[in-house]
Amino acid sequence: QVQLVESGGDLVQAGGSLRLSCAASGNIFRIDDMGWYRQAPGKQRELVATITSNSITNYADSVKGRFTISRDNAKNTMYLQMNSLKPEDTAVYYCNAFIRRRDYMRGMNYWGQGTQVTVSS
Repeated sequence: QVQLVESGGDLVQAGGSLRLSCAASGNIFRIDDMGWYRQAPGKQRELVATITSNSITNYADSVKGRFTISRDNAKNTMYLQMNSLKPEDTAVYYCNAFIRRRDYMRGMNYWGQGTQVTVSS
């Protein structure tokens, strides 16, 4: 079994910073692409940022220059450093990863349970 657990969500004032973490655990052989997504109330889930296994990154236009995605492969952990936060960044942030298990090498997509980020104006 594999689990993704996010942490770091909080209530913060506009202009502030937060760092989200996503830790993967279980019968992991390798983690390929990872990413952060978010879903605001009444809206569809949207891509925030992705990172490949060799740390090539991609960002949504709305967060470029403010957010930084990174990962520590030795710890099976991904991070999202969020600076200059805006009220429109308020959402539940979800971690996603394509993981190959030792007993299922084809791999599959996994999601975390989400962590709430609220930015007050």
